[in-house]
Amino acid sequence: MILIYETSMPAAAAAEGADAPLIPPFNFGVVDRGIYRSGFPASENLPFLKTLNLRSIVYLCPEPYPEVNAEFVRSQGIRLFQFGIEGSREAFETLSNHTIIEALEVLLDIRNHPILIHCKRGKHRTGCLVGCFRKLQSWCLSSVHEEYINFASAKARMSDMKFIEKFDVSCMMQCVLHVIYRYHGFGNQSRRLVYQKLA
Repeated sequence: MILIYETSMPAAAAAEGADAPLIPPFNFGVVDRGIYRSGFPASENLPFLKTLNLRSIVYLCPEPYPEVNAEFVRSQGIRLFQFGIEGSREAFETLSNHTIIEALEVLLDIRNHPILIHCKRGKHRTGCLVGCFRKLQSWCLSSVHEEYINFASAKARMSDMKFIEKFDVSCMMQCVLHVIYRYHGFGNQSRRLVYQKLA
């Protein structure tokens, strides 16, 4: 994992482009409170991303971030975490438990929220990471696969779903952060994530 940028946002940058049209990136969706997913944001999507007040982006491709996107990240004070996962039809050839665990550590740390996960199309690499996150949330496997298929559509890959199925969530107990879900009030909007350091 590489942390590429972490800067403060200039005041002038916050006001710039206030009236720009708001167009979400391809395959945009809300994963949970403060967690979003999408395909690769194009320049016309950046005004929309600004409204999310992102603190962090998890980028799952090996290619360098384009200069337009890199400048946006710098100007907004967003931390960019890059996990260089090669695109492949066989998830087991390019994905590893270690990489997913590292990405989940970033994703689960509420100090990084609001956070956006993206690859190129928001289907396979993003779908695998979100699928493993859902397993941490104790979703049943059929619901995890249904969500994956909804975003991957005709491009759904059996190898991705097999990777998600075989991902062992018990290995997350060895992570630096331990997640405890606590519920206050009613409904999904009342959900909070609380983290404790492991001894």
